Amino acid sequence: MASVASTYARAFADVVLSAHLDADRSIAELRAIAGLLAESAELRRVWENPAIPAEQKRRVLDVVAERDGLSRQTRNLVAVLIDHRRVHFLESIIAQLEKELDARLGFAEAQITSARELGDAEKREFEAQVGKLTGKKVRARYGQDASLLGGAVVRLGSTIYDGSVKGQLERLKEAISS
Repeated sequence: MASVASTYARAFADVVLSAHLDADRSIAELRAIAGLLAESAELRRVWENPAIPAEQKRRVLDVVAERDGLSRQTRNLVAVLIDHRRVHFLESIIAQLEKELDARLGFAEAQITSARELGDAEKREFEAQVGKLTGKKVRARYGQDASLLGGAVVRLGSTIYDGSVKGQLERLKEAISS
């Protein structure tokens, strides 16, 4: 399954970059289609039903594409997924596409968890520090965890930088006990 999603994601990333499309807009368009599929069991049944001719499925897609203002490239990707009965992979393809585009465009994705809500200036500072660390532009997602007591934990892929008070106390405890 992961290879199917990766194959489509890599191919669509090629299209996005070669056609100079807005990567964020392309992902947003695909998310909109995924949202429609999640909300509408009828649409899912139509697009996933092998008894319904592909031409009819594409007509439904064209109505959706026209209504939502989808780019031709996004519409074509969804049409290919419909034709090959792979619409159920759309969520996985979007996730892989985000990773693929981030890698190609030089972005690092960071999950920053802090004990309290961060202000805009603090977020910019975190992103600047992570950018210096990775040498890449940073796309950060923020979360809160009051159990950290203070500070923050930054996750970059499988690497975790723990600058929280809770983490410092745990390291101190280990040092004392050993």
